[in-house]
Amino acid sequence: MPKVLTADQVRHYHEDGFHFPVSALSEAEAAECRRKLEDFEASQGGAITGRQKTKLYLLLTWLNDLVRHPTILDAVEDVLGPDILCWQSSFFTKEPDKKGFVSWHQDATYWGLSSPDVCTAWVAFTPSTLESGAMKAAPGTHKLEQLPHKDTFDPDNLLTRGQELGVDVDEDAAVDMVLKAGEISLHHVMLAHASAPNVTDDRRIGFAIRYIAPHVSQITGVPDSAMLVRGEDRYNNFEMETPPLSDLHPDAIALHDRITATREAFIYQGTDKGAHRGDGGVVIDS
Repeated sequence: MPKVLTADQVRHYHEDGFHFPVSALSEAEAAECRRKLEDFEASQGGAITGRQKTKLYLLLTWLNDLVRHPTILDAVEDVLGPDILCWQSSFFTKEPDKKGFVSWHQDATYWGLSSPDVCTAWVAFTPSTLESGAMKAAPGTHKLEQLPHKDTFDPDNLLTRGQELGVDVDEDAAVDMVLKAGEISLHHVMLAHASAPNVTDDRRIGFAIRYIAPHVSQITGVPDSAMLVRGEDRYNNFEMETPPLSDLHPDAIALHDRITATREAFIYQGTDKGAHRGDGGVVIDS
């Protein structure tokens, strides 16, 4: 029996490539997450940039707790199985500037993972509405395998390489994945999805957590890492990450710096761009 989703919801996830909404946090808890993030940003002198956008759970204890949240893991277990690694996390913050957008793409394009047994839990710290640029998904596209993409490196595109699908998407069939603060959506690594700019007067903040089954491996030859958050890892395909002893603990900073620097070798593989975004950072796409 599923733990959070119904049997029909699990079936629809595998049929459509996504499911939403799932109630994970209360609105008050989501607001507290936003406060903690913005307090951290203020301590850093502004919105997080560069490698801080990636795997911030290695630096901040409250985010490490969040990627282990029982309700989130229960929902992921319903579609991925009982053994779960946290492979990655990224913040997708759209400022109220009417610029930032996400082109149609599949997450898996540049990740170098051996298997599509990968699920993203997208946590809404703020409401994700049509006006603020909610994610939209093309049902069933996860069954099409890997589609061709082209890199644009558009500075307003929130994706690492500004990548976009090289084939047309049926926009009329797309589903808007609207979420209240504290809700999550789940989506498959091969799902085609996108989002429009934020035209409201407030930030839209989403935290994308990438979970994988332990049998998945990194096939690019670049060292990779993950953190066991539920069950067992009988494969040892990844360097095992350790939770931070405290916020911004020196050991955690050293680990985060090393791991995020290494990841750029496969995220930008095949280009000469490196940390092209101007902030020195890799954002693993959503």
